[in-house]
Amino acid sequence: MKIGAQTYTVRDFTQNERDFRESMKRIADIGYEYIQLSGAGSFNPRFIRDVCDENGLKIVLTHTKMDIINDVDNVIKYHEILGCKYIGIGGSGKKYRIPGWMDRFSADYYQPALDMKNAGYRFMYHTHSDEFGRVGDGRRLLDHLLEGMPEDVMGLTLDLYWLQYAGCDVLQWIEKLQNRLQCVHAKDVGLNGNQIIMAPVGEGNMNYPAIWDLLEKLGKTEYVLVEQDECYMNNPFACLESSYKYLNSLKNK
Repeated sequence: MKIGAQTYTVRDFTQNERDFRESMKRIADIGYEYIQLSGAGSFNPRFIRDVCDENGLKIVLTHTKMDIINDVDNVIKYHEILGCKYIGIGGSGKKYRIPGWMDRFSADYYQPALDMKNAGYRFMYHTHSDEFGRVGDGRRLLDHLLEGMPEDVMGLTLDLYWLQYAGCDVLQWIEKLQNRLQCVHAKDVGLNGNQIIMAPVGEGNMNYPAIWDLLEKLGKTEYVLVEQDECYMNNPFACLESSYKYLNSLKNK
């Protein structure tokens, strides 16, 4: 598996071209060779690709802001310029959490996702905690979202922190969803008193050695992407570096 950085972690440092260029250099200097593009300013994709190429960074996944449902051809062209085969969204939004609308997700996204597949790309949906909550019929929201979206049409960027936060058995769910998990998000569950906080991988309470071993054993995950949404006034680049060193220690053990 390859270790990458989710640029949402450093979103405050990527809102203009000068900062984006500096941030990509700092990420590369840590040792990362792969990134997920998310939270950055609205730059020309050619500029983004050139900066990443200059720093030896390959863009492997996005959380695209583009209109996938109505403009899939341009979404594919955008990712072609980036050289990125995994086309991601950050969640389904409020619309698909309302009874009577949950099952509309596949009606809206199946054809665009199929078009991506036929063009050599893969549609990826990022999970949080609420997808694992029970809804009115006793099933999980995730069940509704996956219905009508076969494994070969939609993958899941499984966020391991939010899975743990939801009270789920992380290893069990990795086993269950393994054929969709080409990419996963890694951050750790830490504590500040009684408050749950996000921590660099290896500095919290999640069993990452077991998680890494299982992902390696299953062999379905290509990228483990470090995403720390909140760094609580700590330097986000330092947080990315700490997670990178820890995950590398698991990889090289």
